[in-house]
Amino acid sequence: MDKVNEIKSLLAEQIGVEAEDIKETDSFSEDLHMGPAEMADFSETLKKLEVDMAKIDFTNIELLKHALTHKSWVNEHKNERGSNERLEFLGDAVLEFIVSCEIYKKFPDKNEGYLTSLRANLVNTQNLAALALRLNVGETLYLSKGEEEGGGRENPSLLADTLEAIIGALFLDQDISKVYEFINENLISEIPIKVAKPLKDAKSRLQELAQSKGLSAPKYKVLEERGPDHNKQFVVEVFVKGKKEGHGIGKSKSASEQIAAEEALKSSNSI
Repeated sequence: MDKVNEIKSLLAEQIGVEAEDIKETDSFSEDLHMGPAEMADFSETLKKLEVDMAKIDFTNIELLKHALTHKSWVNEHKNERGSNERLEFLGDAVLEFIVSCEIYKKFPDKNEGYLTSLRANLVNTQNLAALALRLNVGETLYLSKGEEEGGGRENPSLLADTLEAIIGALFLDQDISKVYEFINENLISEIPIKVAKPLKDAKSRLQELAQSKGLSAPKYKVLEERGPDHNKQFVVEVFVKGKKEGHGIGKSKSASEQIAAEEALKSSNSI
């Protein structure tokens, strides 16, 4: 189905007419029984919903809109619809269930600890946010002006949460098999890449190294925050037994701490 016919079908479903009855004329809004303001609003909605439809093919667009609605937008648009937090809750559970089942079957000889680490590697904030960016989710979010000005469309945590909400909405819209296809194509397929590298993140590995030597947990200190809110950078150092072992700069405290921990691990002979 080409893009024009796809949009016709979406429009037809929303207003309860047959797709072939929708004419492509200057009186499009009249054919759809919409006034100019309603048509402009609906056109803007369609633009916002241009998520990668090849990968997320919804039949109920209202569910997708709900999944893309951040709580900050709800605060500025009272009584229009709720936030995506309930869908995020559902999507998180569905995602964890499918990934757990798949890695359980794929790795019959691995113990619980290995499976837990692999699952965490697949569904962590960084990985989910990266997928959300590939799907153009940030462009489609319903955010408040303040959240948008603060860089919300690129916020890893917000993007990851929204992706979970989309998964929850897809589960309600269709069924578990459709969600499985989506997760298999976009996350399970990354397993060979993930298992080729250490499964635990740098902070976890550094903490385990310190514990193995009878030392207290590494301590992280934010030295500086640079730049405007929408493009902030954090400068972090990590200390083990009071000695600086690593330095990191990233777009979030968490990312900076991971970079610092990675640097500390490279010089682990000094710890």
